[in-house]
Amino acid sequence: MKNNNYALIMAGGIGSRFWPVSRTTYPKQFLDVLGTGKSLIQNTFERFKKILPVENIYILTNENYFDLVKEQIPELTDNQIIGEPIMRNTAPCIAYGCYKIKQLNPDALVVVAPSDHLILETENFIDIINKSLEAAKENDCLITLGIKPSRPDTGYGYIQYSNTALADNLYKVKTFTEKPSLEIAQTFLASGDFLWNAGIFIWSVDAIIAALDKHLPEMSEIFRDGKGAYNSDTEKDFIQNAFQRCTNISIDYGIMEKAENVYVMPADFGWSDLGTWASVYDLADKDYVGNAVIHPEKVMMYDSSNCMVNVPGDKLVILNGLHDYIVVEANNTLMICPKDKEQHVKQVVADVKQRFGNKYI
Repeated sequence: MKNNNYALIMAGGIGSRFWPVSRTTYPKQFLDVLGTGKSLIQNTFERFKKILPVENIYILTNENYFDLVKEQIPELTDNQIIGEPIMRNTAPCIAYGCYKIKQLNPDALVVVAPSDHLILETENFIDIINKSLEAAKENDCLITLGIKPSRPDTGYGYIQYSNTALADNLYKVKTFTEKPSLEIAQTFLASGDFLWNAGIFIWSVDAIIAALDKHLPEMSEIFRDGKGAYNSDTEKDFIQNAFQRCTNISIDYGIMEKAENVYVMPADFGWSDLGTWASVYDLADKDYVGNAVIHPEKVMMYDSSNCMVNVPGDKLVILNGLHDYIVVEANNTLMICPKDKEQHVKQVVADVKQRFGNKYI
């Protein structure tokens, strides 16, 4: 029997917040950020292998990362690595992937998920994805997963939901809110009807294409024109032209915030978007004074606490009198930064690029 369930794993970002370890040529999703022995994209692929056949898993990435994906996930065929010629945010790449899959299987159901998130409770994740796929099969809806918040975090987007249920544990979305202030986040948490936006979507190809037709009609028409090109030798040439014509817009803003049939499934499976070094620190193993060291073999600490340290394993590093700092080194670059100033990393990257060009980026 043909399996109608597919996955689109998004792996096109450059991960600038994890500079200098994450570089434009070797971004965050291809790194073993937590020292587990596997990169983030490899862990994501392994999770989906437990849900779907390997041949139904596709990677959406920048065409410059094609060889990196091939190297890290050799089980994939070339046709399963979908290369974007230019960065145009998430709506165009998701539209491309869904049109490509629809050409293969008009009855397809698709999970869209980031490649660089951490999920600690795999069995719970598998259960919620299977329930979501079943709901998407039975209903004309666009599903997003919402994580039950444990704190008023200002780094996440929030989803407010109503009591209107389409199916078991599937509720109509009322509002989306991007990264609120602390005061507003505290209000959200107290209200009890807000969830963190995990950026994981589940839908049928028919449901998402209908939404594209309604809310992003010009983009939908661009990719509809590729009907004869998908999964053929002419696909790459068609896509080069198609992406040049697409607007730069996210799937959240272009579709999810506008469509009437958007539902959220509350979930709890040990999720983190690993968006910053501080989020890695929160999840990493720590010593008795709170230091998290990814490669501890040659790191010596004196009167130092609550530091996040990621340096090459063969380098001797001594920290003395350092508290609440991020210390990372890679690619001939050393960054030492207070943990509460890490939001400035993106600006630092921009300044380095302006002064030194792309040599260190």
